[in-house]
Amino acid sequence: TPPPSAMGSPPSLQDIQRGRAASHSRALTLPSALQFASSLLLPRSGVHEASTFDDTSEGAVHYFYDESGVRRSYTFGPSGGGYEDPVQERQSQSSSFTSTDVQEGAPVLSMLQPRPVVLQGMQVRRVPLEIPEFDLDHESLHESQENTLMIEEKVKPKQYYRFWVLPGRWLRVRYDRLALLALLDRNRRVGENVFAVVLASLVAFLGFLLLLQGFFRDIWVFQFCLVIASCQYSLLKSVQPDAASPMHGHNWIIVYSRPVYFCICCVLIWLFDLGGNSQSLQPISLYGVTFFSAHFLLCARDVVIVFTLCFPLIFLFGLLPQVNTFIMCLLEQVDTHIFGGTATTSPLSALHSVLRSVLVAALLYGFCLGAIKAPWDDLHVPVLFSVFCGLLLALSYHLSRQSSDPTVLWSLIRSRFLPDLDSRSPEEPPLEIKDPLPEKLRNSVKETLHSDLVMCPLIAIITFAISASTVFIALQPALSFVLYALAGAVGFLTHYLVPQLRKQLPWFCFAHPVLRSREYSQFEVRDAAQLMWFEKLYAWLQCVEKYFIYPAVILNSLTTEARAISAQPEKLGVYSRALFITVAGMKLLRSSLCTPSMQYVTLGFTVLFFHCDYPRFSETFLLDYYFVSILFNKLWDLLYKLRFVLTYIAPWQITWGSAFHAFAQPFAVPHSAMLFAQALFSALFSTPLNPVLGSAVFVTSYTRPVKFWERDYNTKRVDHSNTRLATQLDRNPGADDNNLNSIFYEHLTRSLQHSLCGDLLLGRWGNYSTGDCFILASDYLNALVHVIEIGNGLVTFQLRGLEFRGTYCQQREVEAITEGVEEDEGCCCCEPGHLPHILSFNAAFGQRWLAWEVAATKYVLEGYSISDNNAASMLQVFDLRKILITYYVKSIIYYVTRSPRLEEWLANEAVQEALRPCHAPGYVDSDPTFNLNIDEDYDHRAAGITPAAFCAVYLDWIRYCNGRRPTPVDCEPESPLVTLCFGLCILGRRALGTASHSLSASLEPFLYGLHALFKGDFRITSPRDEWVFADMDLLNRVVAPGVRMSLKLHQDHFTSPDEYEDPVVLYDAITANEEKLLISHEGDPVWRSAILANMPSLLALRHVTDDGSDEYKIIMLNKRFLSFRVIKVNRECVRGLWAGQQQELVFLRNRNPERGSIQNAKQALRNMINSSCDQPIGYPIYVSPLTTSYCDSHAQLRDILGGPISIGNIRNFVVNTWHRLRKGCGAGCNSGGNIEESDAGGGGSCASGNGAGADSQQSGISQGGVSSLVPPISYQPHMLGTSQSSQSVQSGLVRHSPARASVASQSSYRYSSSRHSSLRTSATGLEPCRRSSTSQLSLRTLPTSIQLRLASDSAGPSVSLSSHSIPPCKRHTLVGLLGSEGLSALESAPGIPPAPGYSSRREDISYRVQIVDVSQVLETINLSKRKELQWPDETVRLRSGRSCWRDWSPQEGMEGHVIHRWVPCSRDAGNRSHIDKTILLVQIEDKIVPVIESGVIELGAEV
Repeated sequence: TPPPSAMGSPPSLQDIQRGRAASHSRALTLPSALQFASSLLLPRSGVHEASTFDDTSEGAVHYFYDESGVRRSYTFGPSGGGYEDPVQERQSQSSSFTSTDVQEGAPVLSMLQPRPVVLQGMQVRRVPLEIPEFDLDHESLHESQENTLMIEEKVKPKQYYRFWVLPGRWLRVRYDRLALLALLDRNRRVGENVFAVVLASLVAFLGFLLLLQGFFRDIWVFQFCLVIASCQYSLLKSVQPDAASPMHGHNWIIVYSRPVYFCICCVLIWLFDLGGNSQSLQPISLYGVTFFSAHFLLCARDVVIVFTLCFPLIFLFGLLPQVNTFIMCLLEQVDTHIFGGTATTSPLSALHSVLRSVLVAALLYGFCLGAIKAPWDDLHVPVLFSVFCGLLLALSYHLSRQSSDPTVLWSLIRSRFLPDLDSRSPEEPPLEIKDPLPEKLRNSVKETLHSDLVMCPLIAIITFAISASTVFIALQPALSFVLYALAGAVGFLTHYLVPQLRKQLPWFCFAHPVLRSREYSQFEVRDAAQLMWFEKLYAWLQCVEKYFIYPAVILNSLTTEARAISAQPEKLGVYSRALFITVAGMKLLRSSLCTPSMQYVTLGFTVLFFHCDYPRFSETFLLDYYFVSILFNKLWDLLYKLRFVLTYIAPWQITWGSAFHAFAQPFAVPHSAMLFAQALFSALFSTPLNPVLGSAVFVTSYTRPVKFWERDYNTKRVDHSNTRLATQLDRNPGADDNNLNSIFYEHLTRSLQHSLCGDLLLGRWGNYSTGDCFILASDYLNALVHVIEIGNGLVTFQLRGLEFRGTYCQQREVEAITEGVEEDEGCCCCEPGHLPHILSFNAAFGQRWLAWEVAATKYVLEGYSISDNNAASMLQVFDLRKILITYYVKSIIYYVTRSPRLEEWLANEAVQEALRPCHAPGYVDSDPTFNLNIDEDYDHRAAGITPAAFCAVYLDWIRYCNGRRPTPVDCEPESPLVTLCFGLCILGRRALGTASHSLSASLEPFLYGLHALFKGDFRITSPRDEWVFADMDLLNRVVAPGVRMSLKLHQDHFTSPDEYEDPVVLYDAITANEEKLLISHEGDPVWRSAILANMPSLLALRHVTDDGSDEYKIIMLNKRFLSFRVIKVNRECVRGLWAGQQQELVFLRNRNPERGSIQNAKQALRNMINSSCDQPIGYPIYVSPLTTSYCDSHAQLRDILGGPISIGNIRNFVVNTWHRLRKGCGAGCNSGGNIEESDAGGGGSCASGNGAGADSQQSGISQGGVSSLVPPISYQPHMLGTSQSSQSVQSGLVRHSPARASVASQSSYRYSSSRHSSLRTSATGLEPCRRSSTSQLSLRTLPTSIQLRLASDSAGPSVSLSSHSIPPCKRHTLVGLLGSEGLSALESAPGIPPAPGYSSRREDISYRVQIVDVSQVLETINLSKRKELQWPDETVRLRSGRSCWRDWSPQEGMEGHVIHRWVPCSRDAGNRSHIDKTILLVQIEDKIVPVIESGVIELGAEV
């Protein structure tokens, strides 16, 4: 074997090769040749023999047989070279051998064969050793002249591709795959080839046409030919990556950019030249500028010619987007500025928006043209024009309420007419929890369409009537100025004054908002945001502005314009003016309906500029208003760009992220004029102005749509539904925090989908417009919300969630947006302080030089609070692990006894046969995994777990769980149930020990095994446990949930250690957790589905392995209301930074993770914005799909404006009003019955669990006869050890009307969080009481005192339910319905004993109530000057309200007794309520609280 120094190409052989290449002379010296030859004869000591075929390291020796059966060895040298060692012997019968078969020091040179040898892709060729003539003996010379073998690197075979020219004729293209790819782009489809050939031919034809017509002379001919060649060559080999490419890697769309743009420019040159030389084209003059004249068209032609010649520079700097982006931007700009649309989400949606706008304009054009051609009188408006106005407003209203994305509408149509397309295939797994969002979006679109079906005809009829009334003709010109002034005043109040007063820092002068929400001063928000009076005012002002003022302004302008055209039909032509009126009316109406926030500025400028300043420049008001609206859209973009640039390059706050920034800063100062020119150009073409590498040098990027990103880089959560089973068990993908935490941003997106549109319409985010960007900042959630499309009642947005634990730069910027500036007292270099509630000079100055501002500090949104506990600290000692194992065993027993398949398992012969050895006397399971330290039933004498020890610990629990079954089974120590529980508990503990992979007492293996079982990785390795495979539900439905439930019980154990020793409490705790809590692994798809379905609580065990940490955390999620700070960011700042990052990473390929462009810059939030870019440019942990929020899903906005007006809603309103009127009349004729109570037949009838008694009782009462009443089913309280199921409680115990259903649902979780409240209830076995079929209240929501009272009242073996079925507070209703005699007969019926101490006088009864809804308290009812209520006493009136309470206020859970009651429609004026609800006076201590009856629950008569 050659030594390592001789590996590869030795110096002697290199000399030989050089000598043979020049001439065949002898150039080698004898010592080197002899040294190499002798090296082959060295003994094989210290040889590195390769163990695998992949071992190609230096000195590795491989053995092989050649084609002659001779065994040889090959030694790898450096750089892939090597030598073949001739060996050994011929191949035996078997071709397999080992390295030990090679003989040491065998003679090798004599065994060389003069034939090539091939070894695994390496070519072996022989190199003759040519040595000079020396005085050597014949033998040595003979040996040295032998041919040696040198194995070179793999020689690439000569490959070629067959290029078919004609059928049966082809050419050889001698390139391999990589060389061919380096030369030409690969077209994957035939259509790409055809399109490329067509484009190349079109480029050649159009270029030839322009050259033939003589548009280019001298050197410009060469330049134009160069442009043609570059366009054609780009079809063969494109620039990758291109400066305008939005993606990494090969972009096949960018291939067609140059030829397509070249064809467009050539066609424009030809058309402009044709129009400039034409004599028939009439020019148009607007505002003193002549359009479409010959000179104008020829100038436009020359501009396009210069633009075409500059193609190399334009594409070098990436000023033109790829083709699909260009088409989308063009259609979006046309739809926005010409037809009044807002934004689009894709090329398809852009095409859809433009087509529907063109269709509506074409429909309206005929009516407008006919109306203009009709004669106009001074006293009337043509009917056709009134029809046009009605249709214009109705169709504009309909278009403004529709999203530009047609996918949801198509989904609705498909689900309605093509339901088979939505059916799931049999191969798809069933969904345990369905995602509610698609159905919710379809319902919202359906409601919108149903509403438009009613509103559009109604709007058309009303508009037709107003237009036909000649109000817009008879009241001119005073009406116009009145409407202008009204629009300006309402717009200033709505969109400037009120939002400024609601800002965190109004006018950057005040330190606090003037109009504050109720949550502003709260440290922790517990409920949904309260509706304030200024929010109602803001919503109503917007409605008045959108639906009354601006339609009146535009209709007035349309009428004036049409009348003027009819009087002067020659100006601009009737046909073109009719088209303009149609298009302008559509644009202005849709803009005022969708984005009214900036309309008052546009309208005010139009009136002041063209009516007051320069009236001679005015054409018509409609024309002025139309073009000023387009101009102002560009001016707003220019203003935002200038603000961004000035803020970013301000010298006193510049942050240099790298040395290039410091270098570029002074060089950017002399080019400020060029910077402003770029800002004008960017605003005109809606292109971002991005800083180069994050520096102070700005360049213009290519145009982008409002959506900005041309590809959808939506993040995808990694869980068990999209990974292989092997990777789940071994590597556990997606276990990093970012992937697991992304679900919270997904849930935040769903919450915003529900409430964002309504909150924007209530002004909670301040002013907003299309393309605005907001940052939501909370304790751990930081998300950027990009508002893309704004419609009339809908908002399309996209959310980008940042990392929970961000970088240092991100944390500095988060601190900047969350810290307050109210305490700043600086003024220049001193600190003189500031006036109260006013910002200091430094703070006010600094806030004005930021690209962001705080819009709100307490924005309330529904989400999840996250708490994580380290599992290692909870299981560190053996006692805590023993508690976990005990709960593990008890949970298994619980799930066994609760399973409906228990009888089937007990009758399974295979299971019983496998468990029969457990009945043997002296049976003990001595598995090493069982331990005295952690197993409570461990028998140290038997050194294992025995059935007797198991029964001694867990038999009572088995009996109790069995007693709670509807049909108990035998549970004696030798019974099959106990044996099954014993076998499953042994199996579960053995599986935990097996998953731990260790018999040591350390904590890490135990946590590893616990996490493996928690995620469902059960590995049954013992033959004694294989019986469980007889039914896999024993693992899936018993053992697996037992592991998860034990973790929850172990966590709750720390709050009250001794509480779970009571089997009643433990059983009810497990039952409550089953109902209200989801315990699952975070990789399970059920976890995501449960969060998106708003499950109240969730628990998981997380294994965190990122950043070098390896720890286990118990994650607990509780649904609650979260508080966010809303930060509004300059949208041009966001677009510019996004464009800069895309250019830097994709085109310039800067891979530096610490590049200067992502360093923190607090004035622009540079790091947070750049981090939110789409992956892989940025690194957000979640990017949502485009999501549309509808205002109809916002409950508070529906309360203000009402729900959608549809045929079904109108029908329901009429029916409900009629029923309510009948009930009110019936209650008024029956001595003051409540309307709500009359709905239940006058009494709070309630039946037991099956509900049969309720029907019978109600039927009897409805007939008015006493004899038809069926005695109510008596309540049997549950006793320990019995099998009877718990029954219901009559409404006399717990009263819950339909009006309280929402209150109970909101407060149930809050009450159940109390340990005693949720656990002690089950001692009585009480079930929720049903007053009607739509409302129920669980006794778990009651305080402990009520539950104990109910338990003590039902202590007897059988308590008649009817004694509570007619509580004192309800007897007056039965008196009104049945009369005194009927009520007496009812009480004297068999089985219905009368209520003790009952008197017919209502005043003698005092009963207690508890407040459950503070919002129902009437704090100022005693201050009313209208004397609507007759108070029992003037002293009572003075004590009943906030004026007497001072600092005290009633709270939920407070109890008191009722001292007075006002009932609607009561005959007694002293007991009559002035509203349609019953009002109670409740005395709590020395305070008297007036409260509506629906805000309390009755606790029974006062004893």
